[in-house]
Amino acid sequence: MHPSSCDTFVALPPSTEGQRIIFGKNSDRPCDEVQEVVYFPAENYGAEEKVECTYIEIEQVAHTYAVVLSRPAWLWGAEMGANEHQVCIGNEAVWGRESADGDEALLGMDLVRLGLERADTAENAVNVITELLEKYGQGGSCMEDECGFTYHNSFLISDRKEAWLLETSGKYWAAERVEAGYRNISNQYGIKTKIDKEHPEMREYARSKGWWDGETEFNFATVYSFMTTARIEASGSRYCEGKALLEKSNGHITAETMMDILRDKDSGINMEGMFMTTGSMVSVIPTNPALPGVHYFTATPDPERSVFKPFVFVKHINPLKATTSPSYGPNDPVKKKPRFQSKPDRKHELFVKHELVAAIIDTYKDRGKKITESMRQLEKEKMKEMEKILSDGIGDPDLLANQFPSSVQEEMATYSKS
Repeated sequence: MHPSSCDTFVALPPSTEGQRIIFGKNSDRPCDEVQEVVYFPAENYGAEEKVECTYIEIEQVAHTYAVVLSRPAWLWGAEMGANEHQVCIGNEAVWGRESADGDEALLGMDLVRLGLERADTAENAVNVITELLEKYGQGGSCMEDECGFTYHNSFLISDRKEAWLLETSGKYWAAERVEAGYRNISNQYGIKTKIDKEHPEMREYARSKGWWDGETEFNFATVYSFMTTARIEASGSRYCEGKALLEKSNGHITAETMMDILRDKDSGINMEGMFMTTGSMVSVIPTNPALPGVHYFTATPDPERSVFKPFVFVKHINPLKATTSPSYGPNDPVKKKPRFQSKPDRKHELFVKHELVAAIIDTYKDRGKKITESMRQLEKEKMKEMEKILSDGIGDPDLLANQFPSSVQEEMATYSKS
């Protein structure tokens, strides 16, 4: 198995229709891994409190923001998500000259969640993530397996006005601000000579390792990455395909555009095989702060045969039970050392039902086509409902408290009818 996971996209005005920012990500993970969609409300904490991440415990902050996350069910962090301030983050695996092998520390996926819980803007998320990186480092297996699959991380982060691309190599990093147009990332370093923030010792470290002569113009991607590995070449293909798909709709990019890109199998963006797309997300964020953002999640593999279901931040969100995996607490094999000695069943209710329907779609062409059409019709209905909210604002917040769970129930009812 040759891991090559994830594609993340963001489009800003004038590339989008209306004054909206569109964010999207496919999470490509081992094909037997369950991805759950979970919600955590805002919380206040006392002094000296700690938070237990996937592998290590770190200091907690006084206040965390409400977050909705799509994450592999075995870990604490997230592959992608959003917070109540409409900050969206997705991460990517990247490999370069610096070894990614190291002691257990914060996973890149932990940093996604920590950035969302602690930052009210995209730029603040860059600051949060890089400060945590400096203090605790990144490391540990990124798969529920003893194989020790490790990597550095890049992050695409957006809010109501801009996006930031943050790329890391060990504790060193560079960040680029994106104020208009579109950007996509796919498992390769992409920051070149436009660097808007950086680790203060990042250039000197590269010079000391012989990667940069200290005189030629500094290009982060060239200096810190290997440009010839099979992984980078594969991601380069997906990166080019993704960029071309964004360019094709430039000036008219919508949520539907982004969903179509995430569903594209010819490009490899909708990945199949031992590593496959196990969860997808599309967010629509109006630049007008008076209007809500809408965050669509599948919580199931393969967006081509999944429903993007809407989530809106309001007070008193109902629990997302049908997309929350079973919890094993301190007895979880991930928490015990040596880790990963067994794999418990992490399938949530929607995953189980979707797995059965996916088998029917694969086996019975006509029946499968009807099921897929019903799923797409439900998605269109939900998007039409959300369009009114995106344009006019939230009328009664209580009506949206159950929006995502009720959409999940409607999706499962669609399965039953089929």
